[in-house]
Amino acid sequence: MEITAFGAALDVTGSCYLIDTGSTRLLIDCGMFQGSKRIERKNYIPRNVEPKKIDAVILTHGHLDHCGRLPLLAKAGYKGPVYMTEPTADIAELILKDSAHIQEEEIAKENEHRAQFSMPPLEPLYTGEDVYKVCQLFYPLSYNHWKEIAPGIKFQLVEAGHILGSACVELVINQYGTKRHLVFSGDLGQWDVPIVRDPARITSADTIFMESTYGDRTHDDYQYTVDEFEQLIKHAVEQKQKVLIPTFAVARAQQILYQLARMIRQKKIKSIPIFLDSPMAIAATQIQSKHFKSMDEESKNLELSGQLKNDLSCLKLCQSADESKALNNTNGPCIILAGAGMCNAGRIMHHLLNNLENSQVLVIIVGFQARGSVGRLLVEGAREVKIFGQTVRVKADIKNLQGFSAHGDKDDLLRWLEPMAKNNPRVFLTHGETNAINELAYTIEKKFGISCEIPKYGESIQV
Repeated sequence: MEITAFGAALDVTGSCYLIDTGSTRLLIDCGMFQGSKRIERKNYIPRNVEPKKIDAVILTHGHLDHCGRLPLLAKAGYKGPVYMTEPTADIAELILKDSAHIQEEEIAKENEHRAQFSMPPLEPLYTGEDVYKVCQLFYPLSYNHWKEIAPGIKFQLVEAGHILGSACVELVINQYGTKRHLVFSGDLGQWDVPIVRDPARITSADTIFMESTYGDRTHDDYQYTVDEFEQLIKHAVEQKQKVLIPTFAVARAQQILYQLARMIRQKKIKSIPIFLDSPMAIAATQIQSKHFKSMDEESKNLELSGQLKNDLSCLKLCQSADESKALNNTNGPCIILAGAGMCNAGRIMHHLLNNLENSQVLVIIVGFQARGSVGRLLVEGAREVKIFGQTVRVKADIKNLQGFSAHGDKDDLLRWLEPMAKNNPRVFLTHGETNAINELAYTIEKKFGISCEIPKYGESIQV
């Protein structure tokens, strides 16, 4: 059996594994590369994948860096099933539609410019029609349900605790007299955080492909992060600041709203205007309500009782571009949640363009920022950034809270691996930058005596 990583190899985005057993060919994830223009040039289907020869695709969750190249598969002729959990089916469709829309808009603008110089028009990576085609292939499954793909090959999806519907993949291949138990972590979450359930305990595997996004650090304690967030918001309200929070539409926006609702309910802050400036985050919040049975018990009860809705009576939903633009004239105290979470596209870029030079503005970064993104530069202390070709001086106050991350930290990753480590499995570290991977590999070897392997992009691994 041969496994090839066509993404998230010594990188954080573009998750994609090709598994070739000799008789069956599977893909686990088919994500988009995000970050700098150089990184995004990898957004194609590698020749070796041969979409028409793929038997099945298994999707760990609906974030773009895990599902974003799926439409390219359908565009290239793939017609097999795409397996995932029920919440992931709704989330992936939402995210892919938004991705296609953004691409079509950006290409249309670019082609207007090219036409002035008699240059040939460009095509978007994929269109809404390509998204429609791949969504027709979605095959939702329940957690902990074994599904046979081919004779001797079965898998199940178990809770990953990352976002609603996220899953680890347990794959059992019994062919040619040999049985292999493979586990693909997908993206792993933290323990004991609101909304999502804790990652499932997996007790055995002989081969593990494991994410390492935060393999070189530990997050601040979640409650410490919540307390710090609370203090920042309380101070901002007292100082009548405008607060910008770049948020991923799925999971992060809902988690931040959950904490703001709690603060208002407990009278930690007064009710002030809160703007959810993201049609996709608005839709994702509705999807979360639809799949409340997949939430943790506390969040499920708050949803069912209507308490969250009452707490957030001050929440204003900004669907249109005009509603978003009007926020430029809105003074503090107010809170604006806008995408994209990595500050590489979306409405948050316009808010940053119009507000970074204002010292009365607070920007709270609450998620991972990819290399090359404006958010990464802000976190690293840049005093100037370029947005839409304009140089913008950074006078706003920038705060970085990593404890809200939907990704588990080094301790969480080790906690997830520990039950399987006793069997001395082969461990491959992916979905991380070089420093994070190396640090996690060192820690795993020291703690469990397992020497980790680090695949490169396009490298084929014999299992």
